[in-house]
Amino acid sequence: MALFHCNFYSEVLQTCVSADVILPQRRPTELQTASASPKYPTLYLLHGLLDDHTIWQRRTSIEWYVETLDLAVVMPAAGRSFYTDMAHGPRYFTFFSEELPRLMRSFFPLSERREDTFAAGLSMGGYGAFKLALTYPERYAAAASLSGALDIAVAAQGTDPTWQAEMRLIFGDTSQVAGSRHDLFFLAKQLATSGNPIPRLYQCCGTEDFLYPSNLRFRDYARSLGLDLTYEDGSGGHEWKYWDQQIQRVLAWLPPGTTVPLKKGEST
Repeated sequence: MALFHCNFYSEVLQTCVSADVILPQRRPTELQTASASPKYPTLYLLHGLLDDHTIWQRRTSIEWYVETLDLAVVMPAAGRSFYTDMAHGPRYFTFFSEELPRLMRSFFPLSERREDTFAAGLSMGGYGAFKLALTYPERYAAAASLSGALDIAVAAQGTDPTWQAEMRLIFGDTSQVAGSRHDLFFLAKQLATSGNPIPRLYQCCGTEDFLYPSNLRFRDYARSLGLDLTYEDGSGGHEWKYWDQQIQRVLAWLPPGTTVPLKKGEST
Protein backbone atom coordinates (compact mmCIF):
# COMPACT_ATOMS: atom_id res chain seq x y z
CA MET A 1 0.00 0.00 0.00
CA ALA A 2 0.99 3.61 -0.54
CA LEU A 3 -0.06 6.57 1.61
CA PHE A 4 -0.32 10.04 0.07
CA HIS A 5 -0.71 13.31 1.97
CA CYS A 6 -2.46 15.74 -0.36
CA ASN A 7 -2.73 19.51 -0.09
CA PHE A 8 -4.62 21.22 -2.89
CA TYR A 9 -6.78 24.23 -3.68
CA SER A 10 -10.56 24.01 -3.76
CA GLU A 11 -12.36 26.35 -6.11
CA VAL A 12 -15.64 25.59 -4.33
CA LEU A 13 -14.34 26.32 -0.82
CA GLN A 14 -11.95 29.06 -2.01
CA THR A 15 -9.17 27.76 0.22
CA CYS A 16 -6.50 25.09 0.45
CA VAL A 17 -7.70 21.74 1.79
CA SER A 18 -6.14 18.42 2.78
CA ALA A 19 -6.84 14.75 2.19
CA ASP A 20 -4.93 11.55 2.85
CA VAL A 21 -5.21 8.72 0.34
CA ILE A 22 -4.37 5.03 0.71
CA LEU A 23 -3.69 3.40 -2.64
CA PRO A 24 -2.80 -0.18 -3.59
CA GLN A 25 0.78 -0.44 -4.80
CA ARG A 26 1.04 -2.20 -8.14
CA ARG A 27 3.83 -4.58 -9.04
CA PRO A 28 6.37 -3.49 -11.68
CA THR A 29 4.86 -5.93 -14.20
CA GLU A 30 1.46 -4.28 -13.75
CA LEU A 31 2.89 -0.89 -14.69
CA GLN A 32 4.14 -1.96 -18.11
CA THR A 33 0.87 -1.35 -19.96
CA ALA A 34 -2.07 0.94 -19.35
CA SER A 35 -4.47 -1.95 -19.96
CA ALA A 36 -2.90 -3.79 -17.01
CA SER A 37 -3.64 -0.86 -14.71
CA PRO A 38 -7.39 -0.69 -14.08
CA LYS A 39 -8.86 2.10 -11.98
CA TYR A 40 -9.47 1.36 -8.33
CA PRO A 41 -12.77 1.10 -6.48
CA THR A 42 -12.84 3.93 -3.95
CA LEU A 43 -14.04 4.38 -0.39
CA TYR A 44 -14.51 7.98 0.76
CA LEU A 45 -13.91 7.67 4.52
CA LEU A 46 -15.21 10.63 6.51
CA HIS A 47 -14.22 11.92 9.95
CA GLY A 48 -16.30 13.16 12.87
CA LEU A 49 -16.94 16.58 14.37
CA LEU A 50 -13.88 16.82 16.62
CA ASP A 51 -11.40 15.29 14.19
CA ASP A 52 -9.68 15.84 10.85
CA HIS A 53 -8.53 13.88 7.80
CA THR A 54 -5.69 12.16 9.71
CA ILE A 55 -7.82 10.59 12.44
CA TRP A 56 -8.64 7.25 10.78
CA GLN A 57 -4.91 6.55 10.42
CA ARG A 58 -4.06 7.68 13.94
CA ARG A 59 -6.83 5.85 15.79
CA THR A 60 -7.36 2.71 13.67
CA SER A 61 -5.27 0.37 11.54
CA ILE A 62 -7.14 1.29 8.37
CA GLU A 63 -4.05 0.99 6.16
CA TRP A 64 -3.45 -2.53 7.45
CA TYR A 65 -7.12 -3.49 7.08
CA VAL A 66 -7.21 -2.61 3.37
CA GLU A 67 -3.85 -4.17 2.54
CA THR A 68 -5.43 -7.22 0.93
CA LEU A 69 -8.12 -5.22 -0.87
CA ASP A 70 -7.96 -3.73 -4.34
CA LEU A 71 -9.41 -0.56 -2.85
CA ALA A 72 -8.40 3.11 -2.62
CA VAL A 73 -9.37 5.02 0.53
CA VAL A 74 -9.78 8.79 0.38
CA MET A 75 -9.86 10.56 3.76
CA PRO A 76 -10.65 14.28 3.30
CA ALA A 77 -10.85 17.15 5.77
CA ALA A 78 -14.28 18.63 6.48
CA GLY A 79 -13.79 20.84 9.52
CA ARG A 80 -16.99 21.09 11.57
CA SER A 81 -19.16 21.52 8.46
CA PHE A 82 -21.47 18.51 8.80
CA TYR A 83 -20.64 17.96 5.12
CA THR A 84 -23.17 20.65 4.30
CA ASP A 85 -23.43 23.72 2.08
CA MET A 86 -23.44 26.04 5.07
CA ALA A 87 -26.05 28.75 5.46
CA HIS A 88 -23.28 31.12 6.56
CA GLY A 89 -20.08 29.54 5.30
CA PRO A 90 -18.46 27.45 2.57
CA ARG A 91 -20.28 24.96 0.33
CA TYR A 92 -18.89 21.76 1.80
CA PHE A 93 -21.54 19.43 0.37
CA THR A 94 -20.83 20.70 -3.12
CA PHE A 95 -17.14 20.19 -2.47
CA PHE A 96 -17.60 16.59 -1.30
CA SER A 97 -20.19 15.58 -3.85
CA GLU A 98 -18.79 17.33 -6.93
CA GLU A 99 -15.29 18.76 -6.70
CA LEU A 100 -13.49 16.27 -4.46
CA PRO A 101 -14.28 13.15 -6.55
CA ARG A 102 -13.33 14.99 -9.73
CA LEU A 103 -10.01 16.15 -8.28
CA MET A 104 -9.15 12.79 -6.72
CA ARG A 105 -9.82 11.05 -10.04
CA SER A 106 -7.52 13.53 -11.77
CA PHE A 107 -4.74 12.88 -9.21
CA PHE A 108 -5.09 9.10 -8.87
CA PRO A 109 -6.37 6.12 -10.95
CA LEU A 110 -9.79 5.95 -9.29
CA SER A 111 -12.85 4.42 -10.90
CA GLU A 112 -15.73 6.66 -11.92
CA ARG A 113 -18.25 3.80 -11.94
CA ARG A 114 -21.11 3.83 -9.45
CA GLU A 115 -20.52 0.19 -8.56
CA ASP A 116 -16.97 1.08 -7.51
CA THR A 117 -17.79 4.12 -5.37
CA PHE A 118 -18.56 3.98 -1.64
CA ALA A 119 -18.81 6.35 1.33
CA ALA A 120 -18.43 5.67 5.05
CA GLY A 121 -17.91 7.73 8.15
CA LEU A 122 -18.29 8.01 11.90
CA SER A 123 -20.59 10.33 13.86
CA MET A 124 -20.76 13.56 11.78
CA GLY A 125 -19.09 11.55 8.99
CA GLY A 126 -21.78 8.87 9.21
CA TYR A 127 -24.33 11.59 8.54
CA GLY A 128 -22.18 12.84 5.65
CA ALA A 129 -21.79 9.37 4.10
CA PHE A 130 -25.54 8.69 4.14
CA LYS A 131 -26.27 12.20 2.91
CA LEU A 132 -24.03 11.69 -0.12
CA ALA A 133 -25.52 8.29 -0.99
CA LEU A 134 -29.16 9.25 -0.42
CA THR A 135 -28.82 12.51 -2.34
CA TYR A 136 -26.89 10.99 -5.25
CA PRO A 137 -27.84 7.29 -5.36
CA GLU A 138 -26.73 7.15 -8.99
CA ARG A 139 -23.14 7.80 -7.87
CA TYR A 140 -22.74 5.53 -4.82
CA ALA A 141 -23.23 1.77 -4.67
CA ALA A 142 -22.98 1.61 -0.87
CA ALA A 143 -22.63 3.78 2.20
CA ALA A 144 -21.88 3.02 5.85
CA SER A 145 -22.58 4.96 9.03
CA LEU A 146 -20.72 4.20 12.26
CA SER A 147 -22.48 5.82 15.24
CA GLY A 148 -23.84 8.41 12.85
CA ALA A 149 -25.61 11.64 13.78
CA LEU A 150 -28.49 10.50 11.61
CA ASP A 151 -31.41 12.47 13.05
CA ILE A 152 -29.99 15.88 12.24
CA ALA A 153 -33.31 17.67 12.79
CA VAL A 154 -33.07 16.70 16.46
CA ALA A 155 -29.29 17.09 16.76
CA ALA A 156 -29.40 20.61 15.29
CA GLN A 157 -31.70 21.82 18.05
CA GLY A 158 -29.72 21.07 21.20
CA THR A 159 -29.87 23.16 24.37
CA ASP A 160 -26.40 24.65 24.63
CA PRO A 161 -26.28 28.26 23.29
CA THR A 162 -22.86 27.76 21.69
CA TRP A 163 -24.08 24.62 19.92
CA GLN A 164 -27.25 26.36 18.77
CA ALA A 165 -25.22 29.23 17.32
CA GLU A 166 -22.96 26.82 15.45
CA MET A 167 -25.92 24.89 14.06
CA ARG A 168 -27.47 28.12 12.78
CA LEU A 169 -24.24 28.92 10.94
CA ILE A 170 -24.44 25.52 9.24
CA PHE A 171 -28.16 24.96 8.70
CA GLY A 172 -29.70 28.41 9.09
CA ASP A 173 -33.09 28.23 10.81
CA THR A 174 -32.77 24.89 12.62
CA SER A 175 -36.55 24.61 12.98
CA GLN A 176 -36.66 24.16 9.20
CA VAL A 177 -34.17 21.25 8.99
CA ALA A 178 -36.82 18.53 9.21
CA GLY A 179 -38.15 17.78 5.75
CA SER A 180 -35.30 19.61 4.03
CA ARG A 181 -32.35 18.46 1.91
CA HIS A 182 -30.38 18.15 5.16
CA ASP A 183 -32.78 15.60 6.69
CA LEU A 184 -31.80 11.96 6.10
CA PHE A 185 -35.33 10.79 6.89
CA PHE A 186 -36.68 13.06 4.15
CA LEU A 187 -33.95 11.97 1.71
CA ALA A 188 -34.63 8.29 2.45
CA LYS A 189 -38.35 8.67 1.78
CA GLN A 190 -37.67 10.63 -1.40
CA LEU A 191 -35.28 7.96 -2.63
CA ALA A 192 -37.63 5.07 -1.82
CA THR A 193 -40.31 6.51 -4.12
CA SER A 194 -38.01 7.94 -6.81
CA GLY A 195 -37.36 4.88 -8.95
CA ASN A 196 -33.62 5.60 -8.76
CA PRO A 197 -31.07 2.89 -7.93
CA ILE A 198 -30.92 2.42 -4.18
CA PRO A 199 -27.49 2.13 -2.54
CA ARG A 200 -26.84 -0.61 -0.03
CA LEU A 201 -26.63 0.86 3.48
CA TYR A 202 -24.73 -0.35 6.52
CA GLN A 203 -25.48 1.13 9.92
CA CYS A 204 -24.06 0.37 13.35
CA CYS A 205 -24.05 2.02 16.77
CA GLY A 206 -22.94 1.03 20.27
CA THR A 207 -25.73 0.48 22.75
CA GLU A 208 -24.06 2.85 25.25
CA ASP A 209 -23.68 5.62 22.66
CA PHE A 210 -25.66 8.84 23.22
CA LEU A 211 -26.67 8.60 19.53
CA TYR A 212 -28.12 5.10 19.95
CA PRO A 213 -31.80 6.21 20.18
CA SER A 214 -31.55 8.28 16.98
CA ASN A 215 -29.84 5.37 15.21
CA LEU A 216 -32.74 3.11 16.16
CA ARG A 217 -35.18 5.67 14.78
CA PHE A 218 -33.39 5.82 11.45
CA ARG A 219 -33.01 2.03 11.28
CA ASP A 220 -36.73 1.48 11.81
CA TYR A 221 -37.69 4.19 9.34
CA ALA A 222 -35.32 2.95 6.61
CA ARG A 223 -36.64 -0.58 7.02
CA SER A 224 -40.24 0.65 6.84
CA LEU A 225 -39.35 2.15 3.45
CA GLY A 226 -37.85 -1.12 2.24
CA LEU A 227 -34.31 0.21 1.87
CA ASP A 228 -31.45 -2.30 1.67
CA LEU A 229 -30.10 -1.71 5.19
CA THR A 230 -27.74 -3.94 7.15
CA TYR A 231 -27.86 -3.00 10.82
CA GLU A 232 -25.64 -4.08 13.71
CA ASP A 233 -25.29 -2.96 17.29
CA GLY A 234 -23.56 -4.19 20.40
CA SER A 235 -21.81 -2.99 23.50
CA GLY A 236 -19.86 0.22 22.93
CA GLY A 237 -19.90 3.97 23.32
CA HIS A 238 -18.96 6.90 21.13
CA GLU A 239 -15.37 5.74 21.04
CA TRP A 240 -12.54 4.56 18.81
CA LYS A 241 -12.39 1.08 20.32
CA TYR A 242 -15.82 0.47 18.82
CA TRP A 243 -15.10 2.20 15.49
CA ASP A 244 -11.82 0.37 14.96
CA GLN A 245 -13.74 -2.90 15.24
CA GLN A 246 -16.65 -1.81 13.08
CA ILE A 247 -14.64 -0.39 10.18
CA GLN A 248 -13.38 -3.93 9.66
CA ARG A 249 -17.00 -5.06 9.45
CA VAL A 250 -17.69 -2.34 6.89
CA LEU A 251 -14.78 -3.46 4.71
CA ALA A 252 -16.01 -7.06 4.85
CA TRP A 253 -19.54 -5.91 3.95
CA LEU A 254 -18.57 -3.91 0.85
CA PRO A 255 -19.81 -5.30 -2.48
CA PRO A 256 -18.08 -8.28 -4.15
CA GLY A 257 -14.71 -7.47 -5.61
CA THR A 258 -13.66 -5.28 -2.68
CA THR A 259 -14.36 -7.61 0.21
CA VAL A 260 -12.35 -9.95 2.36
CA PRO A 261 -13.90 -13.00 4.06
CA LEU A 262 -15.14 -12.58 7.60
CA LYS A 263 -13.55 -14.69 10.28
CA LYS A 264 -15.19 -18.01 11.00
CA GLY A 265 -18.31 -17.59 13.09
CA GLU A 266 -18.97 -13.98 12.06
CA SER A 267 -21.89 -12.83 9.96
CA THR A 268 -23.34 -9.63 8.59
